[in-house]
Amino acid sequence: MAEEAKAKGNAAFSSGNFTEAVRFFSEAIDLAPTNHVLYSNRSAAHASLSDFSQALADAQKTVELKPDWSKGYSRLGAAHLGLGAFNDAVAAYKKGLDIDPTNDALKSGLAQAQSAAARSRAPPTPPSSSSPFGDIFQGPELWAKLTADPTTRAYLQQPDFVKMIQEIQRNPNSLNLYLKDQRMMNVLGVLLNIKLKTATPEEMEKMERDAPEEEDELEQRKARPESEPVRQREAEPELEPEPMEVLEEEKGAKARKAEAQKEKELGNAAYKKKDFETAIRHYSKAMELNDEDISYITNRAAVYLEMGKYEECISDCDKAVERGRELRSDFKMIAKALTRKGTALVKMAKSSKDYEPAIEAFQKALTEHRNSDTLKKLNDAERVKKELEQQEYFDPKVADEEREKGNECFKQQNYPEAVKHYTEALRRNPKDPKVYSNRAACYTKLGALPEGLKDAEKCIELDPTFSKGYTRKGAVQFFMKEYDKAMETYQEGLKLDPNNQELLDGVRRCVEQINKANRGDISPEELKERQAKAMQDPEIVNILSDPIMRQVLTDFQENPRAAQDHLKNPQVMNKIQKLVSAGIVQIK
Repeated sequence: MAEEAKAKGNAAFSSGNFTEAVRFFSEAIDLAPTNHVLYSNRSAAHASLSDFSQALADAQKTVELKPDWSKGYSRLGAAHLGLGAFNDAVAAYKKGLDIDPTNDALKSGLAQAQSAAARSRAPPTPPSSSSPFGDIFQGPELWAKLTADPTTRAYLQQPDFVKMIQEIQRNPNSLNLYLKDQRMMNVLGVLLNIKLKTATPEEMEKMERDAPEEEDELEQRKARPESEPVRQREAEPELEPEPMEVLEEEKGAKARKAEAQKEKELGNAAYKKKDFETAIRHYSKAMELNDEDISYITNRAAVYLEMGKYEECISDCDKAVERGRELRSDFKMIAKALTRKGTALVKMAKSSKDYEPAIEAFQKALTEHRNSDTLKKLNDAERVKKELEQQEYFDPKVADEEREKGNECFKQQNYPEAVKHYTEALRRNPKDPKVYSNRAACYTKLGALPEGLKDAEKCIELDPTFSKGYTRKGAVQFFMKEYDKAMETYQEGLKLDPNNQELLDGVRRCVEQINKANRGDISPEELKERQAKAMQDPEIVNILSDPIMRQVLTDFQENPRAAQDHLKNPQVMNKIQKLVSAGIVQIK
């Protein structure tokens, strides 16, 4: 996870291992490429390595991602300063101060940038020999080094220390005035990359006692009576570095996280025992101890869901999603919260409209993480919503009115308008086979044969005894030139209604077309079209690929006596008839 890599980078940075810090921050950026803090941290690590070009690139990315964040301009100014672009550094620091006018780091950086810019414009001066260490305070990497070291980093929060450093930058000779300050000794150790041992107050007092006295002091002692004690020069009090509050905070945070995890485990145990009130208590305590883990919130939401407290569950899920996005939590955790919210909304749903927010929650969850369980819940919710919509819209009386309007339009040959009314009738009453039959007739008139066939088949499915369904289906198949299939449909209808004239006429028309093809009374183009259509029929393809039928067809051409024997088999005869009807086989 990005947070884990970031934590490793911070630890490496604090220990002065800037190369490792860059590596960890880069890993974190790969996982969370829009996190401005990661680019800021890597910029600081690059600056500590004096790689100011990369520091500048990361600082610019930080400002691009978060233009209202003052620290980004601090990084930008430091990078420009390191590259010697003093005017750009001044502009960056000023822009940061426009956002946060009280930021001490920006003020200090601006002062350093302005001083460097002034020195760059001033004529060169010969170096002073009175302070050999003065030059090390003039480098652009000064503040980056002080920030990188855990000890000197704390000093930067002390205004007197910052003024002391700025004074040395303006006048390097003033360094001698501050050498007794323990903080300055630590700064020299960091800047020179050496470990300096600083004297304790007792050691400093002893050094002063053992030091040779100056001449004027000896004269004064001679002039004083022997009984008068010599007043020892008081040593200036040393300034102890402030305790590292960051480390204390880190220790406290780790302790709280460990305690929160224990509370979570206690909550899980109570949940398994169905002791929901106790589980809620433990999860709530865990949330108070550590607000950077949304699993405590989602777990409490699960308890509320089990208790039937759906409003509380939804509220917790919303909190988990909001907090998870702030923390850039694992997308699976956010998806879990959204799925749980959708489940609670489904439990509360009473109408088709109530399912809409649940469906939206499931869809959002799937964009975070595609999960089979969430997908199933989404499909179920959409199916139930559709069923409820049909139930809510169901009105047989209105359906009959719409059907009559459709009939009137059909008589007037206004088929598109008739389809519109029949469709509305089916929305009001989707179980009326007559409306499907009527709409199939309209589709047939309009030449929309696949739609007409679908409606005719639905009509037969709803009422297998309704003969009109067979006439509609047979007519569509006839116009599609599937004469053998149309013949079968008409014959099925005649089993139910043997005297139905429409069905009888349909059989007669199919026989005429089949015989016409057998006699060769159709054009080669029409025959080729029929054969091509027949080859799209899986049943015809299966017959032709059957080795036995292939042998039968060969016998018809080469061995007429064997062919006669084959015709005695009813199954073979039926398949031959299908091939003849489809135009694949012609009998002359």
